[in-house]
Amino acid sequence: MVKNILEWIASIGVALVAAWVITTFVGTKYQVHGESMHPTFENGDNLVVSKISKSLDTINRGDVIILHGNEKKDYIKRLIGVPGDTVEYKNDQLYINGKKVDEPYLNYNKEHKFSEYLTENFDVSDTRNSGGNKVIPKDKYLVLGDNRMNSNDSRLELGLITKDQIVGKAKMRVLPMKNMKYDFYSDSFDKVN
Repeated sequence: MVKNILEWIASIGVALVAAWVITTFVGTKYQVHGESMHPTFENGDNLVVSKISKSLDTINRGDVIILHGNEKKDYIKRLIGVPGDTVEYKNDQLYINGKKVDEPYLNYNKEHKFSEYLTENFDVSDTRNSGGNKVIPKDKYLVLGDNRMNSNDSRLELGLITKDQIVGKAKMRVLPMKNMKYDFYSDSFDKVN
């Protein structure tokens, strides 16, 4: 009897340590709050976030990431620019390092915009934390929400973010089950990655 109890305690202890290691270093869950990534993600969607992708440095432009906005609030955004990049929007078109990059995930929002452009004209120098430079500074990243008309991102208060703010890459939507999907990277970024 005592042996069985000790085995149960050891099993529970191993399971708790394994769960801690997995959620600390490998992955975690995240629930979307708000509409800043609509229609890619909806309020209440449940995601699996790969933390190890940050450790392995496999997060690229075009990936959807989770980041710490502050001590109490996390955000979900699309990574657009990395250190050393020039990023510019001109007439609703994205240019990274002078190359035109299509954004097919914006098609729905472009069809339903209520102003001339979905994404206003801007470049890196217009963002907070850029120091007025047209090139993204070392250790800074530019992120945008897919719902450009309703997103606090690098264009606004959030500004350019640091690598320390990045939690990981959104890898899978698990709920609602009818919208289950794996990977949210846009292949249109292949020309700049």
